[in-house]
Formats: sequence, structure tokens, C-alpha cells
Amino acid sequence: MMGEELSGLSVKDLQNLENQLEMSLRGVRMKKDQNLMDEILELNRKGNLIHQENMELYKKANLICHENQELYKKVYGTREVNGANRNSLLTNGLGMGEESHVPVHLQLSQPQQQNYDTPASATKLGRLQLH
Repeated sequence: MMGEELSGLSVKDLQNLENQLEMSLRGVRMKKDQNLMDEILELNRKGNLIHQENMELYKKANLICHENQELYKKVYGTREVNGANRNSLLTNGLGMGEESHVPVHLQLSQPQQQNYDTPASATKLGRLQLH
């Protein structure tokens, strides 16, 4: 209905039209609110899934860190694993110590070429050399 069509209506007709518009508007607002609530619930569900995946990835990274520490102990012995040499482990592996909620930034890199002089007294175990 256009504004010009309203000029011929009585006060009672205008009141009825206003009530109809308010009811329609109320329905539109309820539908909008329901859509927003559904979207919020879906985003919360997705956020919970991402949080769960993050926790699983953290556990995997922590497990890898502990495995790396165990391998480090096997290769270099137990000397200074938790002390000074731990820094070299953490630069090559994952440092997942006390700060459990600190984000870990991973990136791909080329393998580094290591040139070690192999003394004649070195014990060769496959490609691993123990001194």
C-alpha cells in the first residue's frame, strides 16, 4: 500500500493496518533473532571443534618433544639433557615446557648439511656415529 492510498482510510482502518504491520515486523525480528542464534550456535560448535583439534595437536607436539628428548638422551647420554645442551635440542625440536598455552609456530626448512670429522675410533651404527 502506498502513502496516497492511506488518505481514504478511517482511523479504525489505520489502527488495524498499524497492528498488522507491527505483527509482521515482530515476525521478521523473531526470524532474524532465530537465524542469529543458530549462527552463534554453529560458530560455537566450530570453535569447540577447532579447540579440540588444537588440544590434540598440542598433545602430539608434546609427545614428539618428549620422544626427541629420549632420543637425545640415547644418542648423547643423560649428561646435561635438562641443562645447557637442552637449548640445542629446543632449537631443533619443539620446546613444550612450562608455557603450555604459548602458540607454536612451525615452518618448513631445507635440511642442514652437517660436516663432522669422523675419527677412526668412531663406532659406526648405520649412518649414526657414536664418539
